[in-house]
Amino acid sequence: MKCLAWFALIALSLTASLRAEDNLLAGGDLTKNWETKGNWILDADSVVTLKPRQGESGWTRYDSYLWLKGAEYQDFEIDFEYKVQKGGNSGFYFHVGNVKEPVSTGVEVQIYDSHGKAADAKLTDHDSGGVIPGLPPTKNTAKAANEWNRFVITVKGDKVTIQLNGETVNEVDLKNDKLKTRPATGAIGFQDHGLPLALRNIKIKKL
Repeated sequence: MKCLAWFALIALSLTASLRAEDNLLAGGDLTKNWETKGNWILDADSVVTLKPRQGESGWTRYDSYLWLKGAEYQDFEIDFEYKVQKGGNSGFYFHVGNVKEPVSTGVEVQIYDSHGKAADAKLTDHDSGGVIPGLPPTKNTAKAANEWNRFVITVKGDKVTIQLNGETVNEVDLKNDKLKTRPATGAIGFQDHGLPLALRNIKIKKL
């Protein structure tokens, strides 16, 4: 009996170690895990803030996006928190086949200042938790501007499940007509839309 308990303890320990995730913003050096030409500033509390420089606007400066270095991701789970200002707009990109053309070669989960939208208002793919192109969230759980929101996004096989602030707001089939031409694997990154954005506690694991 003691032997079985010992093996169970070892198995539990190994499982915990396999599931251990590192905060990809920890360590004080943004360039360790990320690459960008945008004005993303990492502070001592491991919060990275996008502070657009004078004249920066729009979302077509793709080399200003915050791109994760290293391997491509196919099946994965990412957990992160974001904060936008009033009218804020950004996005989380995955399965990006070409980082110079992420909008046409990847999938975007929208990050937006959606809080306060009327209960009977129609949600679009540009509300937080929407998948661009064309797949709106089923509910609006975004917090007010300048409050931290938490996304947990799971991509496994052809299924994407998106949780925002503890509630499932979208479930998407990657074989959907709007997405079926996108790559099955690729780069991961965050959009520079020329608007302030803060990120923290970015953790990712392959599945």
